[in-house]
Amino acid sequence: MTEQRAPTANIVVAGAAGRMGTRIIALLLESSGLGLAGAIEAAGHPALGQDAGEVAGVGRRGVTLTADAAAITRDRVLVEFSAPEATLEHLHLASANGARAVIGTTGFSQAQRQEIAALATRVPIMLASNMSVGVTVALKLLPLMARALGDDYDVEISEIHHRFKKDAPSGTALSMAEVVAEALGRDLAKVAVHGRQGLPGERPRKEIGVLSLRSGDVVGEHTVSFGSLGERLELTHRAHSRDTFARGALRAVRWIGDRPPGLYSMADVLGLA
Repeated sequence: MTEQRAPTANIVVAGAAGRMGTRIIALLLESSGLGLAGAIEAAGHPALGQDAGEVAGVGRRGVTLTADAAAITRDRVLVEFSAPEATLEHLHLASANGARAVIGTTGFSQAQRQEIAALATRVPIMLASNMSVGVTVALKLLPLMARALGDDYDVEISEIHHRFKKDAPSGTALSMAEVVAEALGRDLAKVAVHGRQGLPGERPRKEIGVLSLRSGDVVGEHTVSFGSLGERLELTHRAHSRDTFARGALRAVRWIGDRPPGLYSMADVLGLA
């Protein structure tokens, strides 16, 4: 008889019936050393009371979807892809109870980001606008590209996602714009342009364009274009499946297990920080 090994990480998934939550549950249940300790959804969600494994399409697992966040307890890891307000509520509970957190929620305001940073002084929190390994590498390459090309190249960022995405631009597009602006010594709040219409005139040299498209079931695609007179250099990332992000989140779960309090990124997880 094969000996059963106890999970090395007990995970609480918030947003557990969502597009990302279901994939995280499906993949973690196939991963050795990871166990599902709780599944949380918003009050009134039609899936409440159902088995989280069945909702994820992988069969009954004995964990019921609930609106109660009581499962976020000491030494457990909160994994969340939901809405900013719900995520902050759960992070306050994680901080009070000594849990850890891996957060892929996007759309936080600057004030909310500062609140998360304050909570991270008490517990380890890994916050990333995109859990993809490929996107994390792209975010490290973009500053190098921007500095090498300089102000002679126009910067335009485009992103496309499925019709159900609530925030725009995507958190990943904003992260890309932020790292490029910083590398070029620009204040993104002053130079960002979100779409153009009418007769805006000649393009200012230091402008950074950010365009968001929403269509069908597109998982996610981001392109950063550096264009000059005579050539254009582009860096594009295409996500073919949400499993890319789910696997990145589970990689972060394993990594954060023995980290001290602090606010971390996927670059930290991959050793690129």
